[in-house]
Amino acid sequence: MPNMSKVKVAMPEQDPNVRNKNFEEVALGYTPEMAMEEASRCLNCKRPFCVEGCPVNVPIPRFIQEVAKGNFEKAYDIITEENALPAICGRVCPQESQCEGKCIRGRAKGAEPVGIGRLERFVADYHREHGEHKVPEIKKNGKKVAVVGSGPSGITCAGELAKKGYDVHVFEALHKTGGVLSYGIPEFRLPKALVQSEIDTVAQLGVDFETNVVVGRTITVDELEEQGYDAVFVGSGAGLPRFQGIPGENLNGVYSANEFLTRVNLMKGYMFPDRPTPVKISKTVCVVGAGNVAMDAARTAKRLGAENVYIVYRRSEEEAPARKEEIHHAKEEGIIFKFLTNPIEVKGENGWVKSLVCQEMELGEPDESGRRKPVPIEGATLEIETGTFIIAIGQSPNPLIRQTTPGLDTQKWGGIIVNEETNETTRENVYAGGDAVTGAATVILAMGAGKKAAQSIDEKLGG
Repeated sequence: MPNMSKVKVAMPEQDPNVRNKNFEEVALGYTPEMAMEEASRCLNCKRPFCVEGCPVNVPIPRFIQEVAKGNFEKAYDIITEENALPAICGRVCPQESQCEGKCIRGRAKGAEPVGIGRLERFVADYHREHGEHKVPEIKKNGKKVAVVGSGPSGITCAGELAKKGYDVHVFEALHKTGGVLSYGIPEFRLPKALVQSEIDTVAQLGVDFETNVVVGRTITVDELEEQGYDAVFVGSGAGLPRFQGIPGENLNGVYSANEFLTRVNLMKGYMFPDRPTPVKISKTVCVVGAGNVAMDAARTAKRLGAENVYIVYRRSEEEAPARKEEIHHAKEEGIIFKFLTNPIEVKGENGWVKSLVCQEMELGEPDESGRRKPVPIEGATLEIETGTFIIAIGQSPNPLIRQTTPGLDTQKWGGIIVNEETNETTRENVYAGGDAVTGAATVILAMGAGKKAAQSIDEKLGG
């Protein structure tokens, strides 16, 4: 019999006043009993709308029914038919706007959808701790593909092609694989050992990874083709930060969120001088933006010892693009939100940030995005004393590849133009996906693009 409880089984979490001082994972995960109880809430619908909401089409009701029976390894096999990174997706996917957003159980008043993400995470973690990893037998087809970037789109494309018999070589610009999973998402949301474990699983399919290779600088797409690669997939992400263009942005103590999080997540800058890349923060930190990256930066600053951390955002809370869960966790951890507030100047002293001048805003008529446009309140400004200002208002693709690849058309803002059906670019046998095409988006959408591109490459090359 289905469990007719209207609410999800609660996720155990670290106490907010403990976790905001450490980098250990916030959510502690379900026990087997909790997972089975939550799985029993699934109605096993005849038309599973949840699957339609999943960019990689995981057969969600099938795996959940196995969890309900306690068949956790069988559930893992079902998930990984379509999703190579379940432990990651279970943690960072915006399920509320994808699979869980379509769940029938969540449509009744006061009801919550089935905790699909929590169950996916549980199954992946259970397999990692208790399961036996099986490497499939793969018959090579004699063709080889180069993949640029080892983030979610690149890893997914590489894994799918390897399973189809291709020799796949992944080129990563940084010294560590994982892309945004390694440098962008903090340990307390996505443990790096877990990321490495998922990448190791893909490597066991025969995928070769090479780090410290900047395609477009170290080697070009033309040169990859000259080396005999039959196709190239570009999954280089969107690592070029945007700035506001306000006075004082060049002062010491101003970081892009990208640089700040990379120094902490990848370079372990908080361990300076044991690690060579320092990260310096003040007692008061201001973060501009209200997406998931802004939440990550603010919550990281708190863990690094900042006493007061402000999120400064020119719109209202209702319009903040971050996941509701991330905003909720940030509030619990003591992050201070300044909505309808827009930075207009960074003031400095002796070359360092001293304060942030902000304009107070109000909401006017809707703009082209459909959201009410924030407009300044005349004469209403405030000044926050701070020594650290972190800018988290978005990223765009690095221009290196488009500048060095003739025949590769891009959008004005830098995104690579692709055929939406195949993910092939305007240059034959060169494919692209993820943030390099869309701009900064979600992990699962990048994975979906990598998966689609792999299928298209296979169809084109006749594998």
